[in-house]
Amino acid sequence: MNTLEILARLIAFPTVSRTSNRELIGFIEGLLHGEGIETMLVESADGTRANLFATIGPQGRGGVVLSGHTDVVPVEGQDWSRDPFRLSIDGGRAYGRGTADMKGFVASATAAALRAAGRDMQTPLHLAFSYDEEIGCVGVRGLLEELANHAPRPMVCIVGEPTGMRIATGHKGKVALRACCVGHAAHSALAPTALNALHLGADFLGTLRREQERLAESGARDAAYDVPFSTIHAGRMSGGQALNIVPDRCNIDFEIRNVAADDPAEILARLFDGAEAIVAPHRECFPKAAIAVEEVNAYPGLDTSEEADVIQLLRRVTENDGPACKVAFGTEAGLFQSLLGVPAAVCGPGHMEQGHKPDEYIETDQLSACDRMLDRLLDVLAERS
Repeated sequence: MNTLEILARLIAFPTVSRTSNRELIGFIEGLLHGEGIETMLVESADGTRANLFATIGPQGRGGVVLSGHTDVVPVEGQDWSRDPFRLSIDGGRAYGRGTADMKGFVASATAAALRAAGRDMQTPLHLAFSYDEEIGCVGVRGLLEELANHAPRPMVCIVGEPTGMRIATGHKGKVALRACCVGHAAHSALAPTALNALHLGADFLGTLRREQERLAESGARDAAYDVPFSTIHAGRMSGGQALNIVPDRCNIDFEIRNVAADDPAEILARLFDGAEAIVAPHRECFPKAAIAVEEVNAYPGLDTSEEADVIQLLRRVTENDGPACKVAFGTEAGLFQSLLGVPAAVCGPGHMEQGHKPDEYIETDQLSACDRMLDRLLDVLAERS
């Protein structure tokens, strides 16, 4: 099967994060097993989702990992003009949920593995396909733990998130957090005698905004990013039960995305100080007053040297001789590098501007460019030293 044929099958599996990807993984396993390629699965705790790892070529020789995630974001609430889970080709574009982010690369990598099975590979090619990447790079961690117990480890990792086939050497790290604001409830007619948790939350939002201003004005900068400084974003605020009750609970979900030179722990320390300054004046009357901040999820950033082997390999096999870039979105590359010690970079077909939207698409010439890159990679891996 070629890349477009595989992609059509992958799109038909509605593998929204937190739902099962087992049918999709089973389909890829069937293709690989048909060429005599063995696979290893690392399952989620409930068994409904799985990572897939496969090796083509000699065991015990390091090799190159092609990494991609199999989950997609939801389509509910989006105005699609076509079936999001049925691939359609129109005007040089392949439409469907996940075409750009990132089943296009998964399809191309799978097709390359099938071609590799018929070659005399001197250095192995590995596939690493994960689940639940879209909710914080959750699934791949179990796979990396398993691979840490195997030797030798791969030499390099190419994560095929959409970069327009440009070589990306970095992305920001991310910490997802929740601020739990605790006040004191009362009838709204007696509001001045209570402590409104929503008001505490509003004050904490002010703290977040002031820290963002500080980061923009005097924090570390990296000009390779569209937004060259670390960012703080509040995405959701909830609290209260009824208009006539002063709420005693309020939650704020927020995130920090940091450039490599900024330590998120230092940013958090300033936010903790700001939270304490908000509640301290209330504790004499309301001893339980608090703003507690807890970490929900985190993944490291990526900052790969231009001289790293993975970048030199990509320079050799891609058609893009322009400058490397850094991407605004997070990937699993930082985890491969930090948890497994495998140098990683990001390079894949399509553009993230088309991802997560209604009528998501990838240009078919981007898929062709990815196929050509992977064919050249196979040539490199088939070379005799």
